Amino acid sequence: MDSLFPAIFVLSVFSVFSLAQSSTIGVHHISSILDIQDRERASPAVQLAAARGVLKRLLPSHSFAFEFHLISKEQCRGKSCFIIRNNPSSYPYEHDEPEILIAGVTAVEVLAGLHWYLKYWCGAHISWEKTGGVQLFSVPKSGSLPSVQDSGVLVQRPVPWNYYQNAVTSSYSFAWWDWKRWEKEIDWMALQGINLPLAFTGQEAIWKKVFEEKFNITSSELDDFFGGPAFLAWSRMANLHGWGGPLPQSWFDQQLDLQKKILSRMYELGMTPAGLERETLSPSRSEVAVAFGLWRSVQRRRLGRITEDEAWVRRIV
Repeated sequence: MDSLFPAIFVLSVFSVFSLAQSSTIGVHHISSILDIQDRERASPAVQLAAARGVLKRLLPSHSFAFEFHLISKEQCRGKSCFIIRNNPSSYPYEHDEPEILIAGVTAVEVLAGLHWYLKYWCGAHISWEKTGGVQLFSVPKSGSLPSVQDSGVLVQRPVPWNYYQNAVTSSYSFAWWDWKRWEKEIDWMALQGINLPLAFTGQEAIWKKVFEEKFNITSSELDDFFGGPAFLAWSRMANLHGWGGPLPQSWFDQQLDLQKKILSRMYELGMTPAGLERETLSPSRSEVAVAFGLWRSVQRRRLGRITEDEAWVRRIV
């Protein structure tokens, strides 16, 4: 692969559906995206290592009690799935001997299977902190995990993608997160079976570079363009500009570094992170500008319209 994040980084889930002028066309486009997704996914070794990392962070005392495998969709009857089985060759269980075997099409499916087993066979609860957090006290100690039925358990994904977040979540909840908090959230996503999360962090750093290098917009002009960290979602939608800003260069650098870690981990787990694709708007110094009028009681500024999207898209991917 020439790029760390090849075609698997979807620039917009929204554009896929806007292209679907009929159900037949929609199926064609979705199928094409799925084919690209399958071809460009991280290798099995990378995904399994990432899945084992989630297990060690979640339940370090049981890191040897589960064995993970990746399988094909054909082994899942043509769809993405996970399969849970007992280890038939390891009873009575010895130290470091896996008790439960979990297989899936991607690391996300494997970890969704782990969550399924912990929830329905061990009575565990894995949620956000505000809704109970991680409750694993009911999980039996390693060597005493409950067996599933002899035939095993197969659960198919009912739809290709499980989507997560909306366009303003990044400002409501994520604005001040560091990598430790993001890693915890990505672990949660995988355990919940989410494979299409939004990934907006750091996009202002990309815009800033393109505006300065390609369109000769100065840093001082951009100081009045980008909003503060908690208002960036509305800046991206052209509702607020400069509100709570300006952003220091250290913010751009830190967010871009953070986004690289976020995308790397999502990619390692077999997810398809989705970025925002809209008609790009810039600070306007010309008569070719768009007047947006009021948003709530705020007068929105006139903005230039940029149609040459390839420059900043190349920087993202």
